[in-house]
Amino acid sequence: MKIGTFAKTNKLSIDSIRHYMKLGLVLPEKQGGHYHFDERCQNDLNDILSLKNMGFTLNEIKIIFKFKRLGKLTPYQEDEYYKTIFINKQKNLTEEIEELCGFKENLDDKLKELLNKKQVENYIMGVSLKVLDILCCPKCAGDLMLNHGSITNNQIIDGKLRCDCGEEYIIESGVLSTEKEVIHNDFDFEDMYTKYISDYINTNNSVFLDNINEGLEWIYKRINFDNFKNKVLLELGSGVGFFLRYIYNDLPEDCLYIAVDYNNQRHKFLKSILEKAGCKKNIVFICTDFLEIPIKHKSIDVLLDHVGTTNYSFKHSEFLLKLIDYYVKDEANLFGSYTIFKNFCENSLIEVNYRKNFILQNVKQSISQLKYRLIDDHVSDYIEKGSKFENYFIQGEKIFAYFYHGER
Repeated sequence: MKIGTFAKTNKLSIDSIRHYMKLGLVLPEKQGGHYHFDERCQNDLNDILSLKNMGFTLNEIKIIFKFKRLGKLTPYQEDEYYKTIFINKQKNLTEEIEELCGFKENLDDKLKELLNKKQVENYIMGVSLKVLDILCCPKCAGDLMLNHGSITNNQIIDGKLRCDCGEEYIIESGVLSTEKEVIHNDFDFEDMYTKYISDYINTNNSVFLDNINEGLEWIYKRINFDNFKNKVLLELGSGVGFFLRYIYNDLPEDCLYIAVDYNNQRHKFLKSILEKAGCKKNIVFICTDFLEIPIKHKSIDVLLDHVGTTNYSFKHSEFLLKLIDYYVKDEANLFGSYTIFKNFCENSLIEVNYRKNFILQNVKQSISQLKYRLIDDHVSDYIEKGSKFENYFIQGEKIFAYFYHGER
C-alpha cells in the first residue's frame, strides 16, 4: 500500500510515517516513484508503537531495531535480549517515578507555603509632601504649592500643584504629570505585567536578553548603596522598571528615587507592581518630557541613564545628558547603559542626523565633556538580529551595549 493508505490504516499522520522512515525504523521499498509499505513495514510499525507505549524513546527503539535486524537472534536469544532490556527499562521507569514523586512532594510543600503565606498589605505610593521642597515649575522655576488634593500617609495621591505663574500640574493615582490632560484607562496592571514580561522574554532575541541581564548585574555590582543614603536619584526613562525593580529592595529608605517617563500608563503599571512588594521606598513617578522635569536645578546626586539617552537619540540629534545637566549637582555619580552600533547599513533605520549618539567614541566623548571621570566601563557581545521589541536595526547591522560608571 502507498504511504497515505498506510498512515490512514494506522491512524497516524503522513509526517509521522516519514519521520519513522527518516530514522530507519520503517523501510518501505520504492516502486515507480512511490513508497510501497508491505507486511514487514506493518510489523515494524507495530513494534514501534508497542515499545513507545512502554516508555521507550525513538532513539532507544533505533538501538533495539539494530539488534533485531543485524543480530539475527534465535528466538531464545531474542527472548533473553528483550527480557534484559525490559527489566532495565522497568528499573529506570521505577526510579523516574520515585524521582517525580519527590518533585511533586517538593512542589506541594512550596505551593502550601505560598498559599499560607500572609499577603503583604499594599503600600500606596504617591508624591511625598517632603518632595515638594525640590519640585519647581519647569516654566518659571517657581515653587510649587499643593492647591488641593487627597493625602494618605503624607503621600499626595490625587491633587494639583500650582505655581504663582499660573501653571498647574496634576497628580493622579500617585503620578505627577506636567501634561495638561491625563489619559484615563482602566487596566488590570498585574495582568498587563504578566503578559508583557512573558511576551518580552519568550519572543525576544536570547543574546539581547543575556546582554540586558549582564548589564543590570554589572551596574548592580558597582553600586555602593550606602552612598545612596539621603541622596536624590534620577532615572531617565524608567519604562516598565527593569532597572528600578532590579535594585529596588536594596535602595536605602531615606533616598529619593525620581522615575521619569513620558508614558503615564507605564508609570501606573510600574507603581502598581512596586506597591505589592511590601517594601516601602521613597519613589516619585513623574510623567513629563525630559527637558521639563519639575525639579530644581542642581538637585540630583545620582543620574541613572539606563537607555534613556539611547531612546531619546532615536528622534533627536542632541546628547540628552548634556541637555538635562542643569538638574545634576557638580559632584554626582552616573550609571549608564547605551545602545551602540558597530556599523550602519545604507538603508539603516537610524537617520543620518541621529547616528552620532550610537557611536561608541562619541558617547564616551559626550560623557567626558560633562566632566565625569570614568571609574569603570564594559562592552557586551554583539547581536545581529532584533525582535518586535528591538526593531530599530536591520540585517547586516551589529549592535552592542556599552555600560558606564563615572563620577565628578
